[in-house]
Amino acid sequence: MKLALGTVQFGLKYGIANQSGQVMRTEAKAMLQLAADIGIDTIDTAIAYGESEACLGEAGIQGFKLVTKAPPAPDGIADAGRWIRDQMAASLDRLGVNSIYGLLLHQSDQLLGLHGKDIYHSLQCLKESGQVKKIGVSVYSPRELEVIPKLFCLDLVQAPFSLVDRRLQSTGWLQRLKDAGVEIHTRSAFLQGLLLMSRADTPTKFSPWNALWDRWNQWLSGHEISALQACLAFPLSFPQIDRVVVGADSVRQLAQIFRAASNAPQSCWPDLQCEDENLINPSRWHLL
Repeated sequence: MKLALGTVQFGLKYGIANQSGQVMRTEAKAMLQLAADIGIDTIDTAIAYGESEACLGEAGIQGFKLVTKAPPAPDGIADAGRWIRDQMAASLDRLGVNSIYGLLLHQSDQLLGLHGKDIYHSLQCLKESGQVKKIGVSVYSPRELEVIPKLFCLDLVQAPFSLVDRRLQSTGWLQRLKDAGVEIHTRSAFLQGLLLMSRADTPTKFSPWNALWDRWNQWLSGHEISALQACLAFPLSFPQIDRVVVGADSVRQLAQIFRAASNAPQSCWPDLQCEDENLINPSRWHLL
């Protein structure tokens, strides 16, 4: 099973299409049980995802591979390496475990800053102590990979990848990472739910890309495949990708995602590729 369960909704109200808010603790526990039942073995979270880690710890994550992310060290900190180790200790405590599968830096440029070597050394120490199996970075753009892999050995990289954002493939980094033995996790298959919205429900601030939405909806109307199936089938079709991280806000929605991923036909995909970061980087949407 290449799907991984993203749990930002367990700690925050997240996603442009989210109508139900933060997932309740009882629902989160039921979702984790369903994930285990259908063969999902990887859970993605982050220290910055509000109550997500505490929620996961309360529900119990034994048997899952857990990947979390460390936020950037505060400006002016004297010992960034110790700060990373302290963050990891607190994270393990919230999660109720002694070790996790992966620890990523939420902002990869930490490695290129003043404390980069100290931070990396701490990541290595956590790995050597057995608290973490794999270390790496979460990136927003493949541009972030131009320098870091030359300076540091990474085990795991998480990056956005979707029908609209194909930069990981078009830049060659998808194959380069795989050739280097790096585990690859992708996210944003639904572009925070934007690709799943009906044409009428697409917020007006995304009207600069009306031609893209028109192509998308015309393609869907001419193929026997749902938007959900297409959005999942595209990243799942790449053998280089180890896990496709998907978020859900209910058991019902997670079950829908699983069914869509299990029954998604291969297809000749529509040309939706876009490199405008105002669209493909959700952190910029508030500027629209």
